[in-house]
Amino acid sequence: MALAGALERLQEEAICPICLEYMSEPVSIDCGHNFCRGCIAKHCQDKGLWADGPFSCPQCRASCHRSGFRPNRQLANIVESIRQLGLRGGLGPELEPGTPLCPQHDERLKLFCEEDEEPICVVCRESQQHRPHTVYPIEEAAHVYKVKLQKSLENLSKEVEEVKKRESAERMKTQECKETVKKKRERIVSEFGKLHRLLADEEKLLLQKLEEEEKQILLLINENLARLVEEKCLLEELILEIKEKSQQPADGLLKDMKSILSRCEGVKFQSPQAVSVTLKENYSIPERCLGMRDMLKKFKVDVILDPETAHPDLTVSEDLKSVRRGSKKLLLSLFDNPKRFGTTPVVLGRPGFSSGRHYWEVQVGDKPEWGLGLCREAAGRKGTVLFSPNNGYWVLRLQNGGTYEALTVPVSPLTLSVRPRRVGIFLDYEAGEVSFYSAVLLPQGSCLERAASVSLEEKLI
Repeated sequence: MALAGALERLQEEAICPICLEYMSEPVSIDCGHNFCRGCIAKHCQDKGLWADGPFSCPQCRASCHRSGFRPNRQLANIVESIRQLGLRGGLGPELEPGTPLCPQHDERLKLFCEEDEEPICVVCRESQQHRPHTVYPIEEAAHVYKVKLQKSLENLSKEVEEVKKRESAERMKTQECKETVKKKRERIVSEFGKLHRLLADEEKLLLQKLEEEEKQILLLINENLARLVEEKCLLEELILEIKEKSQQPADGLLKDMKSILSRCEGVKFQSPQAVSVTLKENYSIPERCLGMRDMLKKFKVDVILDPETAHPDLTVSEDLKSVRRGSKKLLLSLFDNPKRFGTTPVVLGRPGFSSGRHYWEVQVGDKPEWGLGLCREAAGRKGTVLFSPNNGYWVLRLQNGGTYEALTVPVSPLTLSVRPRRVGIFLDYEAGEVSFYSAVLLPQGSCLERAASVSLEEKLI
């Protein structure tokens, strides 16, 4: 116990009161206390004392001068002996094995050099290498950099949030693109479905003819195959018989030889009559079926206006082909004509349709506003008319020179890249569909809108 106490006191004498580590290059000052040369020099430097001015001892506060620094070699030897004994001083607990020490001075790494970005000891701090550098206590430096890392983390977190927002926006664009493509795909499928229905009869007829010709050709080929298979079997049997005969001894081999040779000489392959696989019929699609507009014109009808249905403020031309706003025949409004529209400026066409497929075109030109379509014969005409399929109206209209709408519930806005000057209307009564086409937008026509669920129980006008 006494030895342990003596060793502890010896260690305390070897500890620098400033850095609390074993002294490095210990020096004695005027008051007799000992310090690391680097620690006491830094103490004076921190106090702003570079010359031989007085300073207070960090331990007893006695007035001392830098000229009184005296190397304490005996204490240096004691410190070195303690190091060799493997003892460790300090006011705190013993350092755990593996605690990093300065490889040059064997001192604890308590400082951090900002320029070199490395931990250093208090002796390194006074060296020529690190004296002009910015040095912090290692814990303080760690705190400073933790704050910087935290700030960087916050900035990165904001960037992540921004990226997430952009990612979400792009995913929404992806969904929007898919929805747009889906609608366009459905429209394409529907339009080509319409074309398929229009071509159904032609397709069925061509396929029937093709199937019949295929059956005839395959029948001839199968007959040839049957004859060839039969002849092949006979030849293979004869070959097998000859091979077996060739393996027999002389007496057996010569038996019936003339008969076998005669049969071989009598074999003569007769090639069957060649069957041509070239189709006789021309199965190309008729030119009239290649263009949608041409197909629609197949069902074209002549529609004229019915002046008896015209609102009093509308004037129908003498040839019943056009209508304009403004009329001098206001006396017509005095007659209670049930066919005439009373409030809404509308005129109907004729004839009406109760079956079949029909196509007609309406010239709209550069008019900034127009509306056209079909209605049930019994649809309301008096008072305020609400154009919608529920009320028996299937209408496409232009407003304000650029707003195209299908008058459904709710209204369906349409986006057109080119302004149509002539609009085609196609009615497939049995299919229950009304389609609107730009008759001059493309050479073959372009579908503007298709409305379904047309009533099949009464005449459409």
